Amino acid sequence: MITIIDYEMGNLRSVEKAFEKLGHAARVSSNPEDLLHTDKIVLPGVGAFRDCINNLRAGGFVEPLLRHVESGKPLLGICVGMQMLFDESEEFGRHQGLGLVPGKVIHFPTDMTEGGERLKVPHMGWNNIQIQKPSPIFEGTEDGSYVYFVHSYYCSADNPADVAATCRYGEIEFCASVWRNNLMATQFHPEKSQTIGLNIFDKFGKL
Repeated sequence: MITIIDYEMGNLRSVEKAFEKLGHAARVSSNPEDLLHTDKIVLPGVGAFRDCINNLRAGGFVEPLLRHVESGKPLLGICVGMQMLFDESEEFGRHQGLGLVPGKVIHFPTDMTEGGERLKVPHMGWNNIQIQKPSPIFEGTEDGSYVYFVHSYYCSADNPADVAATCRYGEIEFCASVWRNNLMATQFHPEKSQTIGLNIFDKFGKL
């Protein structure tokens, strides 16, 4: 069973439907107790880091989520769900994350240019990723594959060994995915990334 955390911040139903389409048992749950009785957890996230981490804490999800990770069971973070795995974010002030991946979340420079034109922030749309190490969820995904991003902040990992894939936007080469033991996460949205995203969900579901 895959449990998708419902803390009122994320594309819950589209993620659930993607897993179901692939034949994996999945449920959306707002009950923290369910995290103690599941095989895998998906931590989605849309919106501001501050609001996401506050809702996660207020819902009572942090302790059972950490217990799940400590037990060695797989966890997949998506977008802000990946950012919350890090130590802290500078979005709307400094806010502590879950501290599972050393590093921080930083705003894209607002003065980046490319070809003489200013780049928009947020970084939104399709961009290609460079796979840095063979994360289990990237099995069958080719280096240079295009996936869908929507974010104004990016993760900067302290340990390069945690970075599973990178992406370049303007002058910034940022962490597009992490893999640290049983933790896997993507800054992009697999549920919006068509065939590539479905393959990522399928590989996670088969772990």
